[in-house]
Amino acid sequence: MKRDEFDLRRREIVYLIARKAFQTELRDSGFWFHRDIRDNYYYASYLFAAAVDESLKAPFDKEAAKRKATGVLLNVLQLQDRDEKSETYGHWPLSLEPSPLEAKAHPLPAELMSVLMAYFFRTYASEFEPELRIAFAGAFRHIYASRFFVKGQKHFGHHDAKYTAAKLIYGQLFKDPELARDGHRELTATLAHIRENGMSEYGSLPWFWHWVQAFTAAWEMNEDPKIHGELEEMLDYLWNERSLYYLKGAWVGPHSRGWPHDMPKDSNVLFDYVQYGDFLLPEEMPRTEYAGVLFYEAPREARRLAMNRKEPAEVKRSARANRDSGGPIHKYVYITEHYAAGGAWERADEFDNEQLRWDVTLPLSDAEEDTINQAYFFHPGEGFADGDPRHQSGYAEVLYHRNAILALYPIPDGADSRVIGVLPKGRWLQEPRALFGQAENVYFSIHLMKEYRLEERKDRFEVTSGIGENGGAGGEETGDEEGSLSGGGATRSANGLAGANGIAMEVLSLEEAERLGIGSLEEFAELRGKAPIVFTVEAPGRLQADYTTLSGDRLRLALGESDKPARTVNGEAISFGEYRP
Repeated sequence: MKRDEFDLRRREIVYLIARKAFQTELRDSGFWFHRDIRDNYYYASYLFAAAVDESLKAPFDKEAAKRKATGVLLNVLQLQDRDEKSETYGHWPLSLEPSPLEAKAHPLPAELMSVLMAYFFRTYASEFEPELRIAFAGAFRHIYASRFFVKGQKHFGHHDAKYTAAKLIYGQLFKDPELARDGHRELTATLAHIRENGMSEYGSLPWFWHWVQAFTAAWEMNEDPKIHGELEEMLDYLWNERSLYYLKGAWVGPHSRGWPHDMPKDSNVLFDYVQYGDFLLPEEMPRTEYAGVLFYEAPREARRLAMNRKEPAEVKRSARANRDSGGPIHKYVYITEHYAAGGAWERADEFDNEQLRWDVTLPLSDAEEDTINQAYFFHPGEGFADGDPRHQSGYAEVLYHRNAILALYPIPDGADSRVIGVLPKGRWLQEPRALFGQAENVYFSIHLMKEYRLEERKDRFEVTSGIGENGGAGGEETGDEEGSLSGGGATRSANGLAGANGIAMEVLSLEEAERLGIGSLEEFAELRGKAPIVFTVEAPGRLQADYTTLSGDRLRLALGESDKPARTVNGEAISFGEYRP
């Protein structure tokens, strides 16, 4: 691909954000936003970049835009803590409440901003007014003198990545060879660590993009050929990782964390748009950062893999857990042109309890309908709030096999009994304990162990199952007698886990269905409604799901006989022998 096509998409982002920044009125404080100082810095960067780009046709007065951007940049720089005796020397506030002048400095903004500021200065300083040039230079001196980035590597995570990039950049900027060598040592160690162990921050948005931006800025500014080569190796690794889990704007597979703009819909997509460009740029851009300013072209083979999903593929990878969870995380995802299914085999207590254990992911839609692109179920855990389908509990075990997922929820007495699901917009046919749907080019078959309630929201359908048991939220639900039909399956229950629940989800593209002679959602529902699932609950605490896929594979997920779940496909136990970092 010609570099011009990347630049065209990058400049499109610059144009759109700059236009919004120019049209948005500043508050009396001289900032657009008080929630996060970084958003002001990003908006001002885009507005300035657009104002000084002679080739960019803008629907605003460029001189006025440059003055507005310069004013905001100066306001941001002036809030830096310049007290050498302060514990937050060199830092900026995060929130600007109750007012910018009263806001307290915070260690987070400088981590990424210090790196991006150096790149922005190198790129645009020739267009700065003297006052702005002096303000940036002063900020750099305080950043360098504060040495906030001089910390030992602890977790090889996004904090360490940004500190490493800062050492490389500021070591070069202030002609400090020891600082630059320290950054180089950490770069080498980080690259070796993630190659050997995988990324502990697997599928972690927005942290992954902090890795990309920090090392891209360092790569752009670096003047040492040896370090430059290792920075390219790092960036190639990162973009290979991204491409492995890419499906038309979506990040498939499990996530160690995610914000509301990451799940249940992939919305943090600007870097993907510039790199791959195979989906429409959405109107809402919830996290701009420097997606339109920094760019590194991914390896050709990585881009080819990401953008050509004609042949289905299984991805089996492992990673050292970000937290002390007692072992590695094994990640599985089955990727096709129209959907991906999979997740993490192990539960991990990730940052803010934001692990997304499993889901079925659809490519970002080119349709006008506002809809999420992820489908999953979970038991609510610490941090959960109604309306925000994140923060899962540890009461779940899973089995993944190509386009099918089994999940069992051994919910103990006294816990919230609800299992909550989110589904994309589309056509959904309901049975007492089953759902059959079509979203985009994919059929869904979902069997539940217990009855459920389906509610339509603006951009999704929400499912709540197991209502009212164990003191959970909602009304009442009566249990079935042994052997009774359950939405196409059977539930056999005895005294045991009263709140236990289970899900079996299988998906099929319309093309795959057509090859099997299935011509409509109704035909698909009739075929998959013929008892492919049996849930069994037995005392003491035994829980089992048996499911037969459309291709005839027999899946079994059983809990209670040992400390670990028993998972088999056609009688053979699941093995992690093929998984690698």
